[in-house]
Amino acid sequence: MDKRKLSNTFRVYHRYLGFFLAGIMAVYAISGVVLIFRKTDFLKKETVIEKQLPPATTTAELGKALNIKNLKVEKTEGSLVYFENGTFDQSTGMAQYTVKKLPLVLDKMTGLHKATTNSPLYFLNIFFGVSLLFFVISAFWMFMPGTDIFKKGLYFTAGGIILTLIMLML
Repeated sequence: MDKRKLSNTFRVYHRYLGFFLAGIMAVYAISGVVLIFRKTDFLKKETVIEKQLPPATTTAELGKALNIKNLKVEKTEGSLVYFENGTFDQSTGMAQYTVKKLPLVLDKMTGLHKATTNSPLYFLNIFFGVSLLFFVISAFWMFMPGTDIFKKGLYFTAGGIILTLIMLML
């Protein structure tokens, strides 16, 4: 296969894969920006949750039962256990606590970034990652080597790599 035909083949694949992934890229872009603010209350709304647990639930089991990581008991008064943003009545087994969550659509979108091998979404993440890697490689076949635009593209590539390395070192 000659260079021109190879270049045109990469351009076609690059173009149609780009169109196919446009929606997925938009979702990742929006959710990626939202995730930057995950340690804040930006866009989150409070929801009060009441959950019935077995009255025999111990304070050591409470975090796991409520699915709250690193739950720390602040104080206990009689049968009432206080923890950050909630209480648990050991005599009745009733837990009441407040969580701050993103709206449903944003919560689902940010779940893409957090998908692990336990989620079926990880196949999408792998496909998307490999597709982005293809975009990186195929970009160098978009213009013929030796042209001014290709040379300028190499300078921009070097600039992007240098900026990324600088940001990683901060």
